Amino acid sequence: MQNEVVSREEWLEARRALLAKEKEATRLRDGVNAARLALPWVKVDKDYVFETPEGRKSLADLFDGRSQLLIYHFMLGPDWDAGCTGCSFLSDHVDGALPHLNHHDVTWVAVSRAPLDKIAAYKQRMGWQFPWVSSFGSDFNFDYHVSFSPEDLAKDKVFYNFTPMQPADANDELPGLSAFYRNDKGEVFHTYSSYARGPEELIGTLMILDRAPKGRNEDSTMNFVRRHDEYEEAAKAPSCCH
Repeated sequence: MQNEVVSREEWLEARRALLAKEKEATRLRDGVNAARLALPWVKVDKDYVFETPEGRKSLADLFDGRSQLLIYHFMLGPDWDAGCTGCSFLSDHVDGALPHLNHHDVTWVAVSRAPLDKIAAYKQRMGWQFPWVSSFGSDFNFDYHVSFSPEDLAKDKVFYNFTPMQPADANDELPGLSAFYRNDKGEVFHTYSSYARGPEELIGTLMILDRAPKGRNEDSTMNFVRRHDEYEEAAKAPSCCH
């Protein structure tokens, strides 16, 4: 299906109308960002231990000497054979940002409940460099509402994205992003979490597709996405020279 074809003058008028909406969205985003920074914090008093390639580490250790920590709750359960396709799609965008984040006092770490050897194997398959640790045996994923036990899923409701939801709409693992701050005394505070489509703006490919003529061209949210080593070679467009 092709959009209406108009004159350049008509297109310019329509584009200016869209520009007004884009500017409105930008101002709204700025307001949301300011409100996010103004959120109150919660002190993290519970001791969490993570398995890392360098040995066992606490949540405070994961900051790696910086004051800010972003944790991506990567869906890879203890008995999963591969990481979530959507989480993998987002994570494809992380490595290039790491030097900029680290230079700006931010550490990025992915956390999954899968044991470390399974994480390492999948990380090697995908060719990623970002830190990725295991919370296996810890309450961390459950406390931050991204993992659910069989007992949780047997209840009437589970708590995800700050809302009770039907267990049928949940899973044993779900995605999310959480932010933490560590002060000079070593105290750690939970400052922000986002779930479901909340971290979507981190996926640069989607932001690019939103500017393409067909947009995301999807039947349901990200149904076109595959792990980057699972795409079949796209059929080449016919050449006018053939």
